[in-house]
Amino acid sequence: MFSGSLVAIVTPMRSDGSIDLDAWGRLIDWHIESGSSGIVVGGTTGESATLTDPELWDLTQRACDRAHHRVAVVVGVGSSSTAATVERARRFSQLPVEGILVVTPAYNRPTQEGLYRHFAAVAEASLKPVVLYNVPSRTAVDMLPATIARLTQLGRISAVKEAVPGPERVRELLAACRQEFAVLSGDDATAREAILAGARGVISVTANVAPGAMAAMVAAAMRGDRESAARLDGPLAALHRDLFLEGNPIPVKWALAQAGRIERGIRLPLTELSAAHQPAVLAALRQAIALQ
Repeated sequence: MFSGSLVAIVTPMRSDGSIDLDAWGRLIDWHIESGSSGIVVGGTTGESATLTDPELWDLTQRACDRAHHRVAVVVGVGSSSTAATVERARRFSQLPVEGILVVTPAYNRPTQEGLYRHFAAVAEASLKPVVLYNVPSRTAVDMLPATIARLTQLGRISAVKEAVPGPERVRELLAACRQEFAVLSGDDATAREAILAGARGVISVTANVAPGAMAAMVAAAMRGDRESAARLDGPLAALHRDLFLEGNPIPVKWALAQAGRIERGIRLPLTELSAAHQPAVLAALRQAIALQ
């Protein structure tokens, strides 16, 4: 169910911060046509921290209606409160999504036992498969492979988006977890090597800008074709790097606006990409557009 190139999709906004639903529909159509295998709504790249629950519900429902099960739709419901996350998991899993994405609680820095209990409670509440999301660079907590392995024994825990860079963590997870459990890379720069090491795909920021090229690279890596995967990934390297020159999703939303896909809206406390970084992102964007 969870494999290939899944896009951690941006939330298109107008200059006043309101959500541009027309652009939302066009983005979803573009990703389906370009070969993305899934759409992750309301993740970090979707500005989850500033979306209201009614906005997230509407975005997810519209994504499901537009996709009509042609690609997987996953919605992010995680928060730093277990009670709030459980309640959101219960509600949002009633939508016709393929799964829910749940990030490790940020800021309060739970122990491994606390993480296990948090996700166990979410899994019990959810009506749909749960995708764990481990991103210690943002949350200040690293959910270790042993904890994830414990969680995979629970029926609803189906996959993990692992944002610790490199293939070594993927190998640790595959050795520890049950065979059916899906490991997805959460780091574009090392996704190719992660997939060649056994990950089943990536939840990608780069795919927002170059969905076709990213899907082709992932497909080659999943076939075990190292040479083709490296050849396809090379021209994407600048995007993998420069889309993180400032906090995600600042650069990727600016790039999509330059490409005419969305307006330039972004919600505070995030601001538009600084002038100093615009030339690098523009150069990476032009290289990516040439691939499409």
